[in-house]
Amino acid sequence: MTDSDWGDWLPRAVADADPDTVALWYLGCNGFAIKGSDGTVLWIDPYVGIGDPPRTVRMIPVPFDPADVDVADAVLATHEHTDHVHGPSQAPILERTDADFIAPDDSLAVARVEERWTDEWDIDEEAFTEVTEGDEVRIGEFTVHVVETTDADATHPVGYVIEHDAGTLFHAGDSKPSDSFSDLAGRFDIDLGILAFGSVGTVPDKETGEPVRTKWYSDENQIAAAANDLELDRLVPTHWDMWKGLTADPTALHEHVRSFPHPNRLEIVEIGDRIDL
Repeated sequence: MTDSDWGDWLPRAVADADPDTVALWYLGCNGFAIKGSDGTVLWIDPYVGIGDPPRTVRMIPVPFDPADVDVADAVLATHEHTDHVHGPSQAPILERTDADFIAPDDSLAVARVEERWTDEWDIDEEAFTEVTEGDEVRIGEFTVHVVETTDADATHPVGYVIEHDAGTLFHAGDSKPSDSFSDLAGRFDIDLGILAFGSVGTVPDKETGEPVRTKWYSDENQIAAAANDLELDRLVPTHWDMWKGLTADPTALHEHVRSFPHPNRLEIVEIGDRIDL
């Protein structure tokens, strides 16, 4: 992690907001802060690290210092990768706000064993809540459903369908198209879906440093298929901004989704943007 490029304005914006429905702030990479009309705040996959240069190089600003986060009821992780579970990015939020950390088993193993959050920060073991597919968690005004996703690069990925009186959103983590998505469309009327999108590029191998052809996220055709299977009203592509060599142009998705029944709208956000249900 490095110092915030933007000071504390983004955490202040979340804390000061009084949304009529549900507001979401895009944190870059695959992170979001989500605030409901009653004041409940969720943070999903917040990451303010710089990667592991020269292998993974962050291409966007560090938008906030987690020590500046004053409001959080829960921090949710979709899977165990560093840009989704990262002690310096997330543990200070738990420490400062007494929020719960909600994640599947392999993500919790990173926090408990690999990074030892309870030793490095003032966090109790009780802050950790393990979830798996099929679980339902009530967090303030939100009902969070833990659902199956498909991410072959992760050991135990999950997605979160988040219901609110104002509407329903879905954060799929880094999932590519999944056999579960059509079923989710039958169970939930998803107003806004968050899906990872990126290009195919070369990333240096961890051991040799040699460039390796890498595809971590859905390409244009895959994200279009996933959005259609989920029967999304609004599609928000993410992760396209983050890693050198894997960035992509989300405006290209207009041509890929236009002939399908869903999504009804492609909504492109940049780091720091707010959108509302």
